[in-house]
Amino acid sequence: MPSISARGKVMPASPIRKLIPFAEEAVRKGLKVYKLNIGQPDIPTPAVALEAVRNISLKVLEYSHSAGNESYRRKLAGFYRSIGIEVDYTDILITTGGSEAVMFAMLTCLDPGDEIITSEPLYANYNGFAVSTGVKIVPVTSSIANDFALPGVEEIEKKITSRTRAILVCNPNNPTGYLYSREELSRLRDIVKKHNLYLFSDEAYREFCYDGEEHFSAMKLDGIEENVVLIDSVSKRYSECGVRIGALITRNRNVIEAALRIAQSRLSPPGLGQIAGEASIDTPPDYFREINREYTLRRNFMVDALNNMPGVYCPKPRGAFYAMARLPVDDADSFARWILEMFEYKKQTVLLAPGSGFYSTPGLGKNEVRIAYVLNTNDLKNAMETLAEALKAYPGRV
Repeated sequence: MPSISARGKVMPASPIRKLIPFAEEAVRKGLKVYKLNIGQPDIPTPAVALEAVRNISLKVLEYSHSAGNESYRRKLAGFYRSIGIEVDYTDILITTGGSEAVMFAMLTCLDPGDEIITSEPLYANYNGFAVSTGVKIVPVTSSIANDFALPGVEEIEKKITSRTRAILVCNPNNPTGYLYSREELSRLRDIVKKHNLYLFSDEAYREFCYDGEEHFSAMKLDGIEENVVLIDSVSKRYSECGVRIGALITRNRNVIEAALRIAQSRLSPPGLGQIAGEASIDTPPDYFREINREYTLRRNFMVDALNNMPGVYCPKPRGAFYAMARLPVDDADSFARWILEMFEYKKQTVLLAPGSGFYSTPGLGKNEVRIAYVLNTNDLKNAMETLAEALKAYPGRV
């Protein structure tokens, strides 16, 4: 039998999706499974987007420009300008989800063997994107002990080598919910400028900031205008994960032109998704105010419930809709599988994302899980009760 590639052998399994077969088996056994593993909002997609798709008058769904429909890019540029990010539509490349935007950024700005510094815990798929593109993730570890604050400048600079080409931030952060301040981003700007690096800024959760906090975009940092590559997506902002539309935005003409050449090899981004994305820009502000209120309620309930469980600690996220929690278990991967295979409470169980998959450093996150508070409060209540009972019964409790 022919062997698979070295890349295929080292590609990590997604901690978000790898336990789905066990969840499906639990459903077949008649259990209700509360899916806290994945950032799939239950918030309705904006009506303007759904109406735009329903009312398509096109006779042919043809290829778009490889950079995306010009009408969409022009409208999107207007959206960014409205929030203080000064860009032209030619600075925007529409991608197949934010995932492709990250891949394009890596492929455009780094060569195989080059290094990207990022904090961990990190969005798990960054590890997979790095394997796919042949670049190396160099983690700077943040700790649940100080609520996942960005490590100091000196810790980041220690990681810089002759192969370092970029720093990657996710703000607000997936998986921790940490919101980087303007001051923290300014310190990163100084490092980027000093060492002439790229700054990749994944801002897919920009609208999800709580307790009066405001998001500050890396695109607003002075002095590194051509170093910043913004990663964005409609998936979370408009609850449109399935349309697979994202964007790569940069004022660096060399980067945008090279990324376009790479984009041409996949022809064009999804046509129906672009129609939905373009229409979504007209979503009324009330939509986001209601979402913010709802997620604040969910966050407060879930974090309080977790911290009331003996041995559990969960920092309160200031953004996104995820939290990392430390559990009193010997191994979170084993626990997450056990709770699906061996445990039920009132015919219910819970699907979690084990924390180890959100680290690049082997061995970290072994007693942590990421939990997405994307369920309504009543479902979260049932899920937290089930988790609390499971922790009492788990044979590997420590």
